[in-house]
Amino acid sequence: MAEILICEKICKSFSGIEVLHDVDFSVKEGEIHALVGENGAGKSTLMNIISGVIKPTSGKIYKHGKEIVLENPLDAFKEKIGIVHQELSIADNLTVAENILIGREPINKLGFIDRKELNIQAEECLNIMGISIDPRIKAGSLSVGLQQVIEITKVISKNIEILILDEPTSSLSEKEIQNLIQLLKRIKEERNLSIIFISHKLNEVEILADRTTVLRDGYVIGTLKREETTIPKVINMMIGRDLDYHKSMLSKNDFGNVILKADRLFGKGFSDISFEVREKEILGVFGLIGAGRTEMACALFGYDKLNSGEIMLKGNNLVIDNPKKAVENGICYVTENRKELGLFLTKSLKYNTIASSFEEFNKFLGVMNEKKADIVAEKYVKELQIDPPNINQNVFEYSGGNQQKILISKSLAAHPDVLIVDEPTRGVDVGAKEMIHSILRELANNGMAIIMISSELPELLKLSDRVMIMHEGIQKGTLKNDNLTEEDVMSLAYAEG
Repeated sequence: MAEILICEKICKSFSGIEVLHDVDFSVKEGEIHALVGENGAGKSTLMNIISGVIKPTSGKIYKHGKEIVLENPLDAFKEKIGIVHQELSIADNLTVAENILIGREPINKLGFIDRKELNIQAEECLNIMGISIDPRIKAGSLSVGLQQVIEITKVISKNIEILILDEPTSSLSEKEIQNLIQLLKRIKEERNLSIIFISHKLNEVEILADRTTVLRDGYVIGTLKREETTIPKVINMMIGRDLDYHKSMLSKNDFGNVILKADRLFGKGFSDISFEVREKEILGVFGLIGAGRTEMACALFGYDKLNSGEIMLKGNNLVIDNPKKAVENGICYVTENRKELGLFLTKSLKYNTIASSFEEFNKFLGVMNEKKADIVAEKYVKELQIDPPNINQNVFEYSGGNQQKILISKSLAAHPDVLIVDEPTRGVDVGAKEMIHSILRELANNGMAIIMISSELPELLKLSDRVMIMHEGIQKGTLKNDNLTEEDVMSLAYAEG
């Protein structure tokens, strides 16, 4: 296969700090080329250069052997390069057709959008992708997986030759991931499309990639062919050491007293849920999208209304009707959506750390005790190994893995007895994931009761002392993690009755 794109000695600096160092990267016609690395390795910076979002400090880009200069994303589209970012740009209030053809709508003789032709063209685009969706429905009514497909359809409909996908599966269910993988394989073959695939999920890289390039600290560590690519080898190249990701981290201690007990909880999206979690225990909660896991967690935290049922904390009945009351009673929740619901991105690390417990840091008349806040923020920076260790730096400047640690510190600063973590390692690299796993196990070993919601079975089996399985809002059962397998969990999740 001929090389369609060549990046030669790309360098990029921000405020005098070089984040890409003489990067050489190429893509062949009709190949899927994975780009992997820890958060902050330079993946997004390189893709933003290739897609025209930012310009390199130095270096050259060639397409079909001819040097190209990309001043902006429009220049990239003219060169038939398109990108689908991790944060989707779907307009929920527009139809599927309006999203796909936005800015390219067919116009009738009167100068208005020709709705009939718009829907016909959109349907043709969807048919080419092998997707059966009514182009007239609102995009906001679709699942995240289908919204992802709409976004890809929108970009491919511009007749691109190179498609860049940035963490395309980070918010998808397992079924949606498999559907997307099959779609990418098919459009690669049918359209001879070149795909740059950025992902932290190395099992997907192993399945999809014809070649894999590893970045570390802004340098290219190497490029592997499909037959050379193994997950241990890629991890070693990413973090500079071997890592046994599947090594069990189950508790070696006896559990303490029951901290939280839920009895027959009913709420929006879930029915008749009962469980208990003890000191030093991690209770895993498994289920696919739509299982009601997050809805249950939000009800426990007082974010959503609980229709009926009883919650007991340390043996005492507790009515939680708002998050403030949950925090005051020692229950904290780490949301799965850190950017929209969890963090104040334009505020400092210190501000975010104490955000759940502001009253503890008030001196008088709302004036903050800055010294006390500094001590607490610096404590969690050290304990969670947040990098860079600058408590006054705005959170949006941190990598995804470090943002997740800051989100955890926000809950820990409130001194919870029960910590609910929802998809705690979504969108973080393997090194940060391992660190977060160690943090959660250490918290449990020190006496905290943890409820961990995760769609990743390897993660659940690695950390959870017991696993509660939910399906379509119903509790299917709870299994003790005594050599528990993925098959054990999945068979219960899909069992009849």
